[in-house]
Amino acid sequence: MDDRCLACHGEIASLRSQNRGLHARVTTQKCAQCHPDHGGRDFQLVVFAEGSPATFDHARAGYALEGAHARLECRSCHSVANQRDPVVARMKVKDHARSWLGLQAQCASCHVDPHRGQLGLDCAGCHAMAAWKPAERFDHAKTDYPLTGKHATLACASCHLAANVVTASDAAGHPLPQWKPLAHEQCSSCHRDPHAGRFGPECARCHVTDDFHTLREGGFDHDKTRYPLRGRHATLACAQCHDPRTAFGAKPAFARCLDCHRDAHGGQAMRGGAVRDCADCHDVNGFQSSTFTVAAHGATAFPLAGAHARASCASCHGKLPAGAAGAMGSARVPLHPPHAECTDCHADPHRGRFAAGGARARNEGCTSCHGMEHFAPSRVDAAVHAGFAYALEGAHRAVPCAGCHTELAASRPAGFSSLKGTPQRALAFSDARRRCAECHRSPHGDQFEARKDHGACESCHGLDAFAPASRFDHDRDASFKLEGAHAKTPCARCHPSARAADGTRRVTYRPISGRCESCHATQ
Repeated sequence: MDDRCLACHGEIASLRSQNRGLHARVTTQKCAQCHPDHGGRDFQLVVFAEGSPATFDHARAGYALEGAHARLECRSCHSVANQRDPVVARMKVKDHARSWLGLQAQCASCHVDPHRGQLGLDCAGCHAMAAWKPAERFDHAKTDYPLTGKHATLACASCHLAANVVTASDAAGHPLPQWKPLAHEQCSSCHRDPHAGRFGPECARCHVTDDFHTLREGGFDHDKTRYPLRGRHATLACAQCHDPRTAFGAKPAFARCLDCHRDAHGGQAMRGGAVRDCADCHDVNGFQSSTFTVAAHGATAFPLAGAHARASCASCHGKLPAGAAGAMGSARVPLHPPHAECTDCHADPHRGRFAAGGARARNEGCTSCHGMEHFAPSRVDAAVHAGFAYALEGAHRAVPCAGCHTELAASRPAGFSSLKGTPQRALAFSDARRRCAECHRSPHGDQFEARKDHGACESCHGLDAFAPASRFDHDRDASFKLEGAHAKTPCARCHPSARAADGTRRVTYRPISGRCESCHATQ
């Protein structure tokens, strides 16, 4: 019968499935063992094994009654007002006041939360069952703000019911304590700052909780002055800036770095006719590392672009040897190196050949062929090459540069750099070859030497491909016109290939007899 009982009494089935309540702990018993079959409307189906609800062992329901709960009347808790569990929706009994179900174990399901949700729902974390007050399990030391010094002797209301923290009142207009959140990060959250904010809100840097007039040893914070110590300044002894012989005397000037430091650049760094302060290019972490950015360099006479923007400062502003340039100050760093031409810094691998008045018809210096991103490969393409003595046309457009300019195939020397004074490879690009035969070996040998053009390749061949000979016209350029059936005859029928003296095979174009019987058998 159990399945049929639970099919009707859905609230019991739900509690058992959640392992909650009394019925979840008597799963081995049949329903009828405690609830005999119906005997009329007035038949009492609920029978307490202990004899009455008052003597019922509440621990059997999963919630032992302890402390003040053990002294309560059953219906004080088991009332319709406290039936807030979702299982109530499954109860078929019309008079819910007769049911013992529908309660939850959380304190807030029966009790009003006086903390208004500020401290969460785990009441038992602070309160015991014997009495609500005092909260004997609460330990302020486990909160974000442990109480030390004089704070430990204060009444709770001194902080949690102070006028500056109260945010709500009860129905009678009485202020309600603010438990959480309560500002406590700084002392000034509760205490008036006698320094009127001159040293910031962090009183604890100098003061302790035992007594405001007792100062923390070493607690003075220079950050609260008008000159916070940062970087290498933070490691200095006080006497390096303050005179201990006069009780540290008057406050030293600090508006500019030059108030304390000498100009290490000897007046090179100028702006608007005045020497720039060190802080424009350096910070307190050290003089050696500059904070002058690529963007800031954009406002100078030489904005950094391409690879220049990635170069180290020392690549252009390298430190000179001692005694080399006294006018540059103790740092010995030239801040205004020559920069009008690329060759002011970079070695010219072309040895001046492409300088002004050089081989280029339209000369713009190094940037005519090279970009700022990198020196190689250059920006010379077929269109740019047309400005040189030999324009690239046809298949020449696809030939790698090193195919003609063999100096590009030479390996770079060890320690190679584009800067002056470093090993270089010469890139003269002085190749004066112009005729086909100066680069290409003729497959025809000397067959066409007797011609007026001495067998110039370009007379018969175009620049796009060697074969077919696009410029050759048999009727125009040969002594034998192709007419009739001859016009359809394959070339090899009349021009056979033979092995030459050097061992290569060569097509015979000349001399070829023009007589019929030279090719055709006579009858």
